[in-house]
Amino acid sequence: MTLALLAPDAAPVFPPLSQASPEGLLAVGGDLSPRRLKAAYRRGIFPWYSEDQPILWWAPDPRAVLFPERLHLSRSLRRTLRRGRFRVTLDRAFGEVIRRCAAPRPGQAGTWITPAMQAAYAALHREGYAHSVEVWEDDRLAGGLYGVALGRVFFGESMFHQRPDASKVALAVLARQLAAWGYRAIDCQLPSEHLSRLGAELIPRARFVRLIGPPAEDRPGPWRLEAAPAAP
Repeated sequence: MTLALLAPDAAPVFPPLSQASPEGLLAVGGDLSPRRLKAAYRRGIFPWYSEDQPILWWAPDPRAVLFPERLHLSRSLRRTLRRGRFRVTLDRAFGEVIRRCAAPRPGQAGTWITPAMQAAYAALHREGYAHSVEVWEDDRLAGGLYGVALGRVFFGESMFHQRPDASKVALAVLARQLAAWGYRAIDCQLPSEHLSRLGAELIPRARFVRLIGPPAEDRPGPWRLEAAPAAP
């Protein structure tokens, strides 16, 4: 298989998804401009690479997704949500959330959330298309997540926690809010045992792309948390 080579600063054109490798690798190179990132996500493509690699663009088939209304909440997480131990906000501390997500983790060598990636998603956030969920304990950031929203799909990128259950609270509150706004899916990109326990499903890539929808369905930010149903 010959990978498509994308030129930096050129028109954000990608090859057909059918040209992706069995693992989902579609193209290499290009840039991380907001224009290219939006063009990629609208087609179900995302960048993922390490610091010693060029930019790699992926579109796996099948795709791991969470349908907001089907998120599995454990009994302990339901109790945590009911107790109101944490305060949750949207788009209040995007830069801090992405920096915490990029921080080294036990058993992990390096991070794919490079300084260039952080700058790229910060630019996308300023345009209203990248969003963060913050979970606070008192006035301290206890956990959170960030991702990209286009059409009617939220593309989850990464999450972190510094207190037990904090990142799960972020996901649970986000899922409730997305369901209230009519979002169809939360993209998880690749399957994992952790995501499966939360209710993630594998669906064909073609179906996933259809879920995204047109630009007319975008909901650019900044986002604010609206009244949502109480935790079960």
